[in-house]
Amino acid sequence: MTTLTDDTLPATPRAMRDEMIVFVVMALLLASVPFTGVYPFFVMQALCFALLACAFNLLIGYGGLLSFGHAMFLGTAGYCSAHALKVWALPPELGILVGIAAAFVLSLITGYISIRRQGIYFSMITLALSQLLYFIYLQAPFTHGEDGIQGIPQGHMFGVFDLSKPTVLYYVVLVGFLAGFLLIFRIINSPFGEVLKAIRENEPRAISLGYRTDQYKFLAFVLSGTLAGFAGALKVFVAQNASLTDVHWSMSGEVVLMTLVGGLGTIFGPVVGAFVIIAMQQYLAGFGQWVTVIQGSIFVICVLTFRRGVIGEIAHYFRRSL
Repeated sequence: MTTLTDDTLPATPRAMRDEMIVFVVMALLLASVPFTGVYPFFVMQALCFALLACAFNLLIGYGGLLSFGHAMFLGTAGYCSAHALKVWALPPELGILVGIAAAFVLSLITGYISIRRQGIYFSMITLALSQLLYFIYLQAPFTHGEDGIQGIPQGHMFGVFDLSKPTVLYYVVLVGFLAGFLLIFRIINSPFGEVLKAIRENEPRAISLGYRTDQYKFLAFVLSGTLAGFAGALKVFVAQNASLTDVHWSMSGEVVLMTLVGGLGTIFGPVVGAFVIIAMQQYLAGFGQWVTVIQGSIFVICVLTFRRGVIGEIAHYFRRSL
């Protein structure tokens, strides 16, 4: 019989209070970035990937489902938002909604196909579906193949906020990230989230208690995929392009790496992991292909010395929920 791991802390009022305090500190630090001289593009890019990693963590960290295909939601939302903005000339808010809707529909279809399988079979199906979409987007006319969709207009959100201004764009991305993060936080600390944790720890027991576990896992998959699509839609405004890179299997691997480095099954771990990985890509770019080797070395060190991830080890040491 499987029991709760020693890293699992109950959702007590004290735990939620600690998490909200850390959230407020994180929000204040991120809000002060434009006044610190830090390169805003780097932080915006990291925020998009942090939201993607948090969405992925909702599925694996709390649902126990390892997906190797989350890049398909990021890339699909990016392509659909970019097409809506550039070809249909939709305003930014509608372009984001188009990307989210596309990711939602895709998660329904892929979730229905894959969620009935367990373990490595589930992971391989998600990887196969992701690669299938990669080759479809490579040939599809609206994606422009290897060139991608370039020169995406940023426009004025709600007709007021000029996204061509870096500071305005930064705060729009920040608000989007914080909204997505709070939604994930609410899901995790809801009765639905508690059932997900029970399924992760002991699915046969959850079934014996009368829970239809496949339905819960399917809903978690859809929520995770839709939120990953939200990250992809936001990323379009930051990079001003949509390319095959966001659909490739290596992107799914990077998301796994971000989550494991930060702390699997923690609230703030994926955020820290995303910033660590994006910072390495940004500031170690001069090493060329050696960046991958450095990332792999850091990953091995983290696995050997920080089994729970950076935030996971901190939370375990102080016996706090993070």
